[in-house]
Amino acid sequence: MKMTFLGAAHEVTGSCTLLECCGQYGLVDCGMEQGKDIFENQELPVNANQIDFVLLTHAHIDHSGLLPLLYKNGFQGSIYATEETCNLCRIMLRDSAHIQEQEAEWRKPEGQALRRRCLRPSVRYGRRGGRHRQTASGAL
Repeated sequence: MKMTFLGAAHEVTGSCTLLECCGQYGLVDCGMEQGKDIFENQELPVNANQIDFVLLTHAHIDHSGLLPLLYKNGFQGSIYATEETCNLCRIMLRDSAHIQEQEAEWRKPEGQALRRRCLRPSVRYGRRGGRHRQTASGAL
């Protein structure tokens, strides 16, 4: 058996370990990196359609977040996980996809006006007439 640590080898995010045994391939977790990319995770050294199974240890996105990409790239094997992990993944992977779609829209050039509106302070603090502070809802 050969084990190759593809992710989370130098940090605790993006867990992914490739197992090779008797001509079969499996993954322990298939996680997405979160936070700063201090260390770059390795690419899969085999095609996704060559992976026979994924053993998912738990539902956290840094352990399960790249499963949709694995399927997109041709994975057709089985995923082994507890029922609770599967239930949480149904929620968390949809939520993660929604967040990624919002971030993609945010980064588009046409999203600049939205970014300016969102980043502009809507509450102003300071003195008004020497006695009051002004807020978005009026004077205090």
